[in-house]
This record gives sequence, structure tokens and C-alpha cells, in this order.
Amino acid sequence: MPNKRLWPRGLAARVGRRFAALDPVPRAMIWSALAGFQFCVLNALLRVLTETLDPFVAQCLRYAAGFLVMWPLILRAGPAAYMPRRIGGQFARGLVHAFGLCLWFIALPRIPLADTTAIGFTGPIFMMIGAWLVFGEAMRRDRWLATAAGFAGVLIVVGPQLSGSGGVWHLVMLASCPVFAASFLITKALTRYESAGVIVVWQAITVTLFSLPLAWLNWSMPQPWQWLLFVLCGLLGSGGHFCLTRSLAVAPVSSTQSVKFLDLVWSTFMGWVLFAEPASATTLAGGAVISVATVWIARREARAVTRAKIGQ
Repeated sequence: MPNKRLWPRGLAARVGRRFAALDPVPRAMIWSALAGFQFCVLNALLRVLTETLDPFVAQCLRYAAGFLVMWPLILRAGPAAYMPRRIGGQFARGLVHAFGLCLWFIALPRIPLADTTAIGFTGPIFMMIGAWLVFGEAMRRDRWLATAAGFAGVLIVVGPQLSGSGGVWHLVMLASCPVFAASFLITKALTRYESAGVIVVWQAITVTLFSLPLAWLNWSMPQPWQWLLFVLCGLLGSGGHFCLTRSLAVAPVSSTQSVKFLDLVWSTFMGWVLFAEPASATTLAGGAVISVATVWIARREARAVTRAKIGQ
């Protein structure tokens, strides 16, 4: 009779082997989907926090908490294991990311959670163009079509909102997207010589440092329950950035970006449960378009990998 105590460990080992045996693109898409889910939960918690705390305070403490939850790992491996090979690249990435976060946190408490996620979907457009220009990544027609279809779904969701009184904050959120795209492209470059752990740790350090002056000017002491939420945010943020970094290291940027459109489903559900923001007809319609585009590109990528193997 098998040892029941070993079953979970054996199951995890089997899942790990099957995952490692997947082709790079599907594996990167799974990493990206896991990152997106964690970021959706994180965004919901940060929305709760920014309703009672200054956005810059929330920004600084979120990344400080991210560093705090990684501290046991740093102690276990030793600080030397997390020293970057090129520290300038880490600070450049942290500065760009902190600027994008300033825009993002300002708009976060002022627009619906589903709109926050949907606007973020413009990021893949900037990332794919940047990856094409900077890294010379090939842009096949099906990737452009999937991204265009997903972006059309986003416009269905957020288009009606841009004409209302909250349109200014929607535009502020939109302005953060090309900045985040630049940050993630820097991350893609860093994965060539840095591990995912090093990149995530130094992102927490640098963003905290760059955010500290604005947080100090607007400081208010969090309540005990808010401190607990920040710790949870640190866990989710660090886990999400680790998964995202693994995705960027495994496959080209353009092959995984369409998976991000699934985030709309999760964020819409969380907005409904936590903030009583029911999904509108346009949100559901846009989500359907996005889901179809995601499934289509996933199947196309899998077939492309199969054809490449046969041709070898």
C-alpha cells in the first residue's frame, strides 16, 4: 500500500516533470497565466488599501513587504547569491518601474478593477513592438492578429468609460502601460545574465528606494489589518514577478502576451465580489473576444512548435 504521506510529494514531482517536458512556448504561457492571476489578486488587495491610504505610501510599502517576505530565502542562500552581475541594470529597471507605478497607483482607486486590468492589456502592444525593435524577435502574422483581436476586446470593455467624468483617470492608467512595457523589456534583457530570483529581489529593493521620498511626504501609519494585507501583497507580488520573469526567460515576449487577456475574467470576478462592481454587457462581450483570441493563439503556437520539431 503506498505511503499516503508521500503522495502529495510524488504528485508534485510528476506534475513538475510533465511541466518541464512541455515545449518552451506552452510552458511560458503557463508561467504568464500564473503571474496574471497573482497580479489580479494583488490589484484587488491594493485597491482596498489605496481607498484608505495614500497611493504613494501603498506603493512603497507593497514593495518593502515584497523584500521582507523574500528575506528568509536570501538568508538561506546567503546575500552573495542575490548580488547582481550588473547592478546598474537593476537600478535602471527599478527607476522605470517606479515611475509607471506612480501613474498606476494614482489611478487605481478611481476606476473599476476590471477597467484597470483591461487598460493594462495595451501593454502587450508596446511590448511586442519593443521586442521587435530592440531584440529583433520575429513577429508572425498570427501573433499580430491575436493581439489585435484581444485589443479590440479591450476597447469594447473600456471604450464607453473614456467619455465619462472618470475618463481622465482612465487615461492616467493608460499612460502607465508603455512605461511598464519598457520595464518588462529591460527585465527581458536582464534574464540573459541574471536569475529570476535576483531580478525579483532587486526590483523590490530599487522600487522601495525610489518610492520612499513620495511616501515620506504623504506618510500615514497603516492599521494592523493593513500591515497584514501588505505582507500578503508582498507574497503575491514576489510570486507574480517570479512567474513573469520565468516566462520571459523561457520564450519570446510576443508568443505569450495574449495569455494576459485572461486576466480580465479574474479581475471582473474580483471586482464584483469585493467592490460590488457587476460585469457590464460590454465587459462580458469584450471578455468573450479576448478568450477566443487567447485560445486561438495558444493552439497556433502549439502547432508551430510541432511543425518545427518535424522539420528538424
